[in-house]
Amino acid sequence: MKSILPVFVAVFGLAGILLPQGARAEMRICNQSYDVLNVAFGAPEGEGFITYGWWRVAPNQCAVLKREPLRDRNYYVFAADVFGNEVLSGTTPMCVAPRRFEIAGQENCLLRGFLDARFMEVDTGERRDWTVFVSLRPV
Repeated sequence: MKSILPVFVAVFGLAGILLPQGARAEMRICNQSYDVLNVAFGAPEGEGFITYGWWRVAPNQCAVLKREPLRDRNYYVFAADVFGNEVLSGTTPMCVAPRRFEIAGQENCLLRGFLDARFMEVDTGERRDWTVFVSLRPV
């Protein structure tokens, strides 16, 4: 079942050079929709990936997904509303779990007792700081 409110994603980043002194470089997601979002995050780790979840992000709120300067170019984000409808997804399969999780590797999710989700790839352009905005679609 699709969410009643269609949502689109705008992705913006700020180069580390543009950060005011004392500002923290990090990965954030900001929810500009009317839905509460459950968000999962995937990051490169060694030769593979690690996924983390869940952040609950209320409308007009932001959450920090990674509290350090970004070192890699590509990160991965997945979001669903509180009814389980996918709001932000892509084509990259990664593992998630029903409750809070930290999962190493993205292979054989179901065989390892996890769920499979399709994450959206976020290309940060190798910037140290990035924000993903989830917004209402323009009519």
